[in-house]
Amino acid sequence: MARAFNARVCHRDFSRGDLVLRKVLHVTPDSRGKFSYKYDGPFVVKEVFFGGAVILSNMDGTENALPVNADAIKKYYPLALVHSLFAGLRACFC
Repeated sequence: MARAFNARVCHRDFSRGDLVLRKVLHVTPDSRGKFSYKYDGPFVVKEVFFGGAVILSNMDGTENALPVNADAIKKYYPLALVHSLFAGLRACFC
C-alpha cells in the first residue's frame, strides 16, 4: 500500500531564489468566505533545509523569521515568463 502511494507522490524541489506563493491559513473567520485569497505572495526562497522547511523573504528583501513547510508553498511563474514560453512554442509549431 505504501509503495503505491509513494509512486504517485510529486516531490517539490525548491532552490534559493525561486519565486513562490505561500498558502494562507485562515485562523480567523473571514467575511468573504470561499472568495478569500488562497495564496499570499510572491515570496523569494532564502534558504532550504532538509526535510522540507523553507525560509522565505519578501520581494523587498525583508526575511521572515519562521520557516514554512514545503507543503504550504507552490512555485510562482510570473505572467511575462509564461507568455514568453508560449510565444516560443508557437514559433516552433508554425
